[in-house]
Amino acid sequence: MDIAPLGIRLAKTAGFCMGVKRAVDMALDIARKKRSGQIYTYGPLIHNPQTMELLQAQGIKTLDDLESLRGGDVTIIIRAHGISPREKKKIKDLGYEVIDATCPRVVHVQAIIKKHEIKGYHILIVGDPDHPEVNGLLGYAGNRGRVVNDPEEVRGLPPMEKVCVVAQTTQDAALYEKTIQEVKIKYPQAVFYDTICDSTAMRQKEVCEMASEMEAMVIVGGKNSANTKRLAQLCEAQGVDTFLIETADELDEKRIGPFKRIGISAGASTPNWIIDQVMDKVVACQHTQTPFLGGLLRLWAWLIRNDIYAALGAASLAFTGAVLIGREIKAGEMLIASAYVYGMHNLNRYINWRIAGTAGPRRNDLYLINENRCLFASILAIITALAFSFQAGIRPVILLAVISLLGILYHVRIFPSGFRFRSISDIPGSKNISMALAWATVAVILPYLREGAVSFSGLTVSFIFIFYLVFSRSVLSDIRDIQSDRLKGRETMPVLLGMNYVRRFVTVFSLPVLLMIAVAGLTGLVAGVGPALAICLFYVWICLRLCDRRLGVSSFVMEGLLETNYLLAGGVALMWLLLR
Repeated sequence: MDIAPLGIRLAKTAGFCMGVKRAVDMALDIARKKRSGQIYTYGPLIHNPQTMELLQAQGIKTLDDLESLRGGDVTIIIRAHGISPREKKKIKDLGYEVIDATCPRVVHVQAIIKKHEIKGYHILIVGDPDHPEVNGLLGYAGNRGRVVNDPEEVRGLPPMEKVCVVAQTTQDAALYEKTIQEVKIKYPQAVFYDTICDSTAMRQKEVCEMASEMEAMVIVGGKNSANTKRLAQLCEAQGVDTFLIETADELDEKRIGPFKRIGISAGASTPNWIIDQVMDKVVACQHTQTPFLGGLLRLWAWLIRNDIYAALGAASLAFTGAVLIGREIKAGEMLIASAYVYGMHNLNRYINWRIAGTAGPRRNDLYLINENRCLFASILAIITALAFSFQAGIRPVILLAVISLLGILYHVRIFPSGFRFRSISDIPGSKNISMALAWATVAVILPYLREGAVSFSGLTVSFIFIFYLVFSRSVLSDIRDIQSDRLKGRETMPVLLGMNYVRRFVTVFSLPVLLMIAVAGLTGLVAGVGPALAICLFYVWICLRLCDRRLGVSSFVMEGLLETNYLLAGGVALMWLLLR
């Protein structure tokens, strides 16, 4: 997707491939179920050091030498690249539990080699001789296996009667085709199998197409990832300036800044949150040629990253709630909602940063550089919200103080060590529900406590409507972050229930809310703006579709689109008032 007008495009195929995702999910499932003993991956599970660090934090260690083990309750996970039959047998003979996370595409190649080796074929593997996948494949070829990494190497091979040719699953498709042509000349009777993974082929095709249209390409992935390096080589072959980086910190701002059209892709082992960080940094580096719309986009991104956009959304929801139940619009109530949301969002991220060392991929730099400033701004915002609510009476300030205290304690480990959940944030799904409850309470209940001169039915409709908007935004954001949440052990609703189930849940839940707000408006339970606010439910469905990462929507754009629904609700309410 192009982030117009900056000309930045994120490849649809960037990030984890099927085999990598499967291996990581298998490892995390084992870590969650296994209550005792040690878990190891035999060699790095995938070629990405940042992901391996997170797996280690979940108790999954990397094992390079079986001799270093001393028995006991040990589970060994075979890496996604696969291993040789001899190595696998050795692990089983030692009595350890073996979990095979080999990519199914690699297993397919192993089966082809094993079948033809039995029939007496010489096996020719086109790939990197130092790559663990190729080393594992050679084990299935017995004494009949050879590796070639260049068409020229084929000419130096000895005469062979029966030859079977396969490719490393992440091989360069063009290079494999050239190698095949040389093999056909030397061994006319050879049989060929195109075993390059479909995901790899699509990734390479897309990156070549992007490189032909862009001024620069940024390729993100581990330094030891063969498929990542191959993507960079393909871009360089197109004559485009190419930046091969492992993390956003390695991106040279001065070098990338002058380019107007920039493409971003990533290797099959690169996690989404690293791609998001790179995407955000590339956007921030666009200092040249600042047209009006480009300046607005950068301002929008700044508001989102600093939680100001969310704060404006909270004020907009407070405005919408007042219009729905027919109350007088008061700037103080909008300020309370805005200050509370800004303060609690920042304070919770600060606390989470101090406890877990993470504040979310889009805010790490912000908290590293402005840690004390963020803390001061959060406390000041909460004090401001409490001060304005105090002017409204004792009941509003008590309620706001209570929900503020619960929010502050959300990430703090307040339960004894013997409990499964040490903090409120550890309770599965608590984030989505508590966030929606807090926003709806500040936007609807707090003003009601001040006056109380509205119908209970109207109050209920308004509360449920705002609750759903915030709840759906929170859940859709978690769908986007499901990969990093699983790696960090966070049991959000998508992690706990599965992404597809949560998508259906959000869709089904929206139908009664849509019916409720429309009927309530038509029957006079709430103001006549009710039916018009149904557009916000349709907007949720649009965002639900956009959450698919294959569409290439960057993380900060998606976050901004989700929070725009709050402003959409306020805009509809304002338009209704003006038209009246």
